[in-house]
Amino acid sequence: MKAIRQGDVILLPVQQVDGQKLPHLTLAEGEVTGHKHRISQGQAELSQKDGNLYLRVVSETALLTHEEHQAIPIPQGNWIVKIQREYEPEGWRYVAD
Repeated sequence: MKAIRQGDVILLPVQQVDGQKLPHLTLAEGEVTGHKHRISQGQAELSQKDGNLYLRVVSETALLTHEEHQAIPIPQGNWIVKIQREYEPEGWRYVAD
């Protein structure tokens, strides 16, 4: 599996998902618009450990949605959720969505 991107969110495949299960499926909230990257269809679990967010897709696929981006099917498996960064002359910064 390869990385999956939607706006400022990037999902990277991992072998195992650890951590405390969260009661929601929101991967990130937009700092600028307040829109959310979230799983809207399919069976999935979100957990957090040591400041990292992990997604486990249980069903064959789960749908990652956001109000300003095209929905993306996420295949079954384990993923770590990261916020993409970009370089500016002043240094690295997180991408705002």
